[in-house]
Amino acid sequence: MKKIEAIIRKSRFKAVKEALHEIDVNFFTYWDVTGVGNEKKGQVYRGISYSTSDIQRRYLSIIVSDEFEEKTIAAIIEAAKTGEIGDGKIFVSEIQNTYRIRTEEKGNQAIN
Repeated sequence: MKKIEAIIRKSRFKAVKEALHEIDVNFFTYWDVTGVGNEKKGQVYRGISYSTSDIQRRYLSIIVSDEFEEKTIAAIIEAAKTGEIGDGKIFVSEIQNTYRIRTEEKGNQAIN
């Protein structure tokens, strides 16, 4: 099993969510985060300068079986990519085991 963590633009979240549902990844956790990235320029809106050094993003945490790893990553990249600085990052780590509390199932049965 793999844990896939993705930090993406908030504006691309809907597309990423739809792409994940299309490949049958129907459960994941997400939350809004603020980070500091490579983008250093400020923006001016109605004559007021705003710093863009603090970047608003969405953080996704997804646990998948090994068979779903590559297609999950591909779906996120395809849906989140704009080709500009700030598209985000994906991190993959190994999960030793998973347990479903209600039924006491473990392993792949607990995440399907």
